Amino acid sequence: MQHLTYFFWLCAGADIATLEKCPTEKSKYVGIGATIFFTGLFAALAGGYALYTVFDNIWITTASGLLWGLLIFNLDRFIVSSMRKEGKFYREFIMALPRIILAILISIVIAKPLELKIFEKEINAELIIMDQQQRARQEAQVKSRFILTQDSLKSEITSLKKEIQSKVSQRDDLLRIAREEADGTGGSRQKNLGPIYKVKKANAEEVENELNHLQAKNEERISMLELRAQKNDSLLTASIGALENASVNGPAARIQAMSRLTEQNNAMWWAEWFIIILFIALETAPVFVKLISSKGPYDSLLKAIEFRFASEESEELAKINAAIKERNSGIPQLERQYIAERLDEALKDS
Repeated sequence: MQHLTYFFWLCAGADIATLEKCPTEKSKYVGIGATIFFTGLFAALAGGYALYTVFDNIWITTASGLLWGLLIFNLDRFIVSSMRKEGKFYREFIMALPRIILAILISIVIAKPLELKIFEKEINAELIIMDQQQRARQEAQVKSRFILTQDSLKSEITSLKKEIQSKVSQRDDLLRIAREEADGTGGSRQKNLGPIYKVKKANAEEVENELNHLQAKNEERISMLELRAQKNDSLLTASIGALENASVNGPAARIQAMSRLTEQNNAMWWAEWFIIILFIALETAPVFVKLISSKGPYDSLLKAIEFRFASEESEELAKINAAIKERNSGIPQLERQYIAERLDEALKDS
């Protein structure tokens, strides 16, 4: 248990020798150290999972996840250990504000991969829909390149067939009129094959000849157009078959799927924000614990140690300054003036 306590003290960036002198502060720094450690652990897991969706390699993701976790751990440790308690909350809060903003940004970064893992089943289902929609868009784009040509060919074929049909109808009407003239059911109402019948029969035969000529010409054109339409349809089928069936499964696609799900489902929207808030609370907890805690014996001892070092540094500088003055006082005035002039010239030349 003692080893675990020391480990969490190290995680909190505390000076163990100084902390040993402050029994009332030990538990506080164990809690701060544990929070920093588990934040780094969660960051390693989240970063490893995020990179696994990119590289799909367990060794690369394990190494990268550990590196990311150590980076977050070291950053949190630095943030907490560099804060100093002075008993002035407003001033301390202003000093801690950049660190809090940084902690919030880190929280959002490490929370997103875990969100993707938590909602993995829902995201996988949404990715299938997105894949189908993307496939449909690609097919629509391919079809748009061929549809105009296909419609033009079909329209021309229909027009040629209608032209033949119109001529057939005209011929049938003329044949009917000639037949009615012959049997007395129409026209002059006289049953005979006289001159009127012969004229009407000649008209029907003339249209029949026109029909045969038109039918031969149009059917040849229709055959050619149908061949082109068939070839165009084959090209369309080949182009659709050549589309890459790439799986939409990258980090960006998963984030997009998560965004679509939260837009469609209020429950998932709230769940996403609860996870983000949880990680923000976890990441900022060490900073806020240090911020809201009162100034304790450990902080006073640290301040005394730092003041002692500052005092010793000031004394040492004062001694050096005094020694320089004493040494310079033994130099004659003219020699000191000469040295000063040489120094000025050297400075000007440089």
